[in-house]
Amino acid sequence: MDDSGGVQMARALKHAALCLMLLPRFLLAAVMLWLLDFLCIRRKVLLKMGERQDSPDDPPVCVSDSNKMFTWESLRAVWHGQKLDFLKSAHLGEAAPNTEVVLVQERRQVRILDCTKGKRPLVLNFGSYFLVVYIEEAHPSDGWVSSDAPYQIPKHRCLEDRLRAAQLMLTEVPESKVVVDNMDNSSNAAYGAYFERLYIVMDERVVYQGGRGPEGYRISELKNWLEQYRKENGQVKVQT
Repeated sequence: MDDSGGVQMARALKHAALCLMLLPRFLLAAVMLWLLDFLCIRRKVLLKMGERQDSPDDPPVCVSDSNKMFTWESLRAVWHGQKLDFLKSAHLGEAAPNTEVVLVQERRQVRILDCTKGKRPLVLNFGSYFLVVYIEEAHPSDGWVSSDAPYQIPKHRCLEDRLRAAQLMLTEVPESKVVVDNMDNSSNAAYGAYFERLYIVMDERVVYQGGRGPEGYRISELKNWLEQYRKENGQVKVQT
């Protein structure tokens, strides 16, 4: 009983410490979401973000006037994403987590690094293109709803729900290989991928780690890395 109580106390202290470390950033994000519900502020912020966009390759952050930003579901989503980012095990220059995923077309479970081929860089896109790793929905139709989403997809209750939703991605990016995260969300947790994120893995190590999407999702950065790699190593194919 004493050992069990000690373990529970350690977990409670760890959780409390995590909350204290994340609270300032979370409160700042919450205030920003509240301000964005004032349409005059939202339009000015989006305009400024569009002006600062460095490359046409980077998708713009689009939020229509009908979307409510400051809701219980949005706050839960922001907290969830910040917690995953803080606790992720994938870090630049370190070993890439070899988490379990499911091949959409084959309906077969594999490890994420099984998708590499030889010495080619493997681009992991927790979003779209390259090796698409489909994770939990950022804006499910029964959660933080976005009217800008091309499809209204509810929260995944089972693996079959996730595989069915991932089929939509295959129609959008037929040239890419699509896998889905398991229902333990192990890839999402290991890579801090929520809402979306880009990685490059080589020799089982993380050699590029993009910022958290949507604002940190920079395709131009990834392209610059690949172009530099090709210059240094010749026309080496990238695993997609």
